[in-house]
Amino acid sequence: MVTKAEQDRTLYMYKVDFAQLKSELQMLEKTDYSMLRAENERLQGEVNKLKQRLREEVTRTQAGVRLDMSLEKGRAREEQAQHEIKIRETDARIENEISGLRTQMESIKFSILQYMVGTITGTGALILAYLRMIM
Repeated sequence: MVTKAEQDRTLYMYKVDFAQLKSELQMLEKTDYSMLRAENERLQGEVNKLKQRLREEVTRTQAGVRLDMSLEKGRAREEQAQHEIKIRETDARIENEISGLRTQMESIKFSILQYMVGTITGTGALILAYLRMIM
């Protein structure tokens, strides 16, 4: 059998062992907690850096898109201006052609009128000459 003194001593040793084990576990827990906190802070820093980098990339991409859109608008305006110039030139050419044709038609009308007056006058003279000869 076990004596009371041995039992107390074994109990005391168990208590000491449990206390030591408890302090080691607490120490390990604190160490793990500190390591986790440090790792968490490091990861938070990396996440913040990545967020900042992403913001910069988005800003840079947006600026590039804005620039491309601005350049495309400029090209479209330039092209539209060129089309308007061509339309004006074509319109002016058409107007010149129309005025030339009008002038030509007026001159033809005048020539026809001259020939008509000449023909009517000649015919009238012939008719009068014929009437004079007959009478």
